[in-house]
Amino acid sequence: MSTAVQTDLDVVVIGAGFAGLAMLHRVRESGFDARVYEAGDGVGGTWYWNRYPGARTDSECYYYCLSFSKELVEEWSWSERYPGQPEMLRYLDFVADKFDLRKDIRFGTRVTSATFDESSNTWEVATDTGERVRSRFVITGLGLLTAPHIPDFRGLDSFAGDTYLTCRWPAEGVDLTGKRVGIIGTGATGVQAIPIIAEQAAQLTVFQRTPNYVVPAQNRPMEPDEIADLKARHYEILAKARNHSFAMPFDPGHGPTAEFSEEERQRIYEEGWASGGFRFLFETFDDIILDEAANESAAEFIRSKIRGIVHDPETAELLSPRGYPYAGKRPPAGHDYYEAYNRDTVSLVDISKAPIQEITPTGLRTADATYEFDVLILATGFDAVTGALTSIDIRGRDGLTLKEKWADGPSTYLGLTVHDFPNLFTISGPGSPFANIPVCIEKNVEWIGNALDHARKSGVEVVEATAEAEADWDRQVQEVVSGTLLTQGAKVHSWFTGANIPGKKPVVNVWFGGANNYFAACDAVAERGYEGLTLTR
Repeated sequence: MSTAVQTDLDVVVIGAGFAGLAMLHRVRESGFDARVYEAGDGVGGTWYWNRYPGARTDSECYYYCLSFSKELVEEWSWSERYPGQPEMLRYLDFVADKFDLRKDIRFGTRVTSATFDESSNTWEVATDTGERVRSRFVITGLGLLTAPHIPDFRGLDSFAGDTYLTCRWPAEGVDLTGKRVGIIGTGATGVQAIPIIAEQAAQLTVFQRTPNYVVPAQNRPMEPDEIADLKARHYEILAKARNHSFAMPFDPGHGPTAEFSEEERQRIYEEGWASGGFRFLFETFDDIILDEAANESAAEFIRSKIRGIVHDPETAELLSPRGYPYAGKRPPAGHDYYEAYNRDTVSLVDISKAPIQEITPTGLRTADATYEFDVLILATGFDAVTGALTSIDIRGRDGLTLKEKWADGPSTYLGLTVHDFPNLFTISGPGSPFANIPVCIEKNVEWIGNALDHARKSGVEVVEATAEAEADWDRQVQEVVSGTLLTQGAKVHSWFTGANIPGKKPVVNVWFGGANNYFAACDAVAERGYEGLTLTR
């Protein structure tokens, strides 16, 4: 790599979650001088910020982890099939300590701007602590679901009780014993939090706009023999995950739904329900997200389960999703979610027909009723995929900001690079897969690390996606989803399209063409000498 221009660093990485830690380790292994900036006071990313009651993974532990070190795989043992937030944070602390990563991380430091200097082909990075550094490359590891979305509720500041945002839950916890609690939102976060809050609160009122298809996770402790077997087969399991459309080591489904009798379908659905989590979606039938009749068959099975679990028929009906396909919104994994509504202390309010009008000093008012509570919890989701990136003042060529560039929807090449933003890489950026995230992150990290190695070896100073390659990738991102039912999620404010954010143009913002196909496309680009990238020496 040229040293004609003096830089403080070779690489700046933003964020110290899975992506930032893996990327820091990778570039240090190659001898790059790197630094990570992290707004939080510790590592963890998602698992540092999301400490709400019930927070845990939706993917099983043995493939929701990092694999770059055989020692790491062998030395860490999971306690649960779906680890909770405290265990996930301990794991990422373990990773940071094992590889002595903290020495190159600036904690409590938020990157406020990154500006590309065309005269020197470097980035000038500024932080909220007043630090300014010049770096050849900037790599973001900000995550898909990072920037909180708080709806513009009238009167929100007037509430006299305590207000909490689930994704910024106090580290010391919150005692809800004996409190009247209102929670807005029944997405993946609300689905996890509601059963735990229901155990503590004197009264819990759930405000739901759109019911979700919730399949039980079937969590349980991990047995020692099971852990030993999974460790022994870890890299076999990883290879299987990398060859799966959603980066999970799952077997194919039984085939098209229509080829089975109703009795056989019910048996297979029951098996999927007992397996739990995403296995119900991916290991039952192969056409659930492709065929409307197949999807409705699975959806009705879930609705039948809701009717069987929830005692009150009216509440069961309110909890039963209709009018959009199963997986049209991110399907959460539940932990006694529907059972929580059998408590006398839990009530459900449908705000799709009677929307929230305002937050009041004592609670909130909908179009047809007033509710009072002591604590208000907002589980209102995220400005997904792009929000964390556009919240930073990132400026490329000619002062173009990333926010301006993406005003009509995000555009990237492979979800990794952006035309007019040289030497900027985005781990899990727009146009990358929505799949099992750690597996996707590690493939991104490998690809970026190899690209930096190639640049240094070849004397390349500038790496930038061409406009043509970017436009072609954006076209593919939109086209691959057209043969599925997933874009119908826009009807229910899915973050898959950004439709949950007022004013945000609804455009599919993640790759739904199969994580395995995405990995193959990235590998092919590298094998062809980083085709689609301009490499300036």
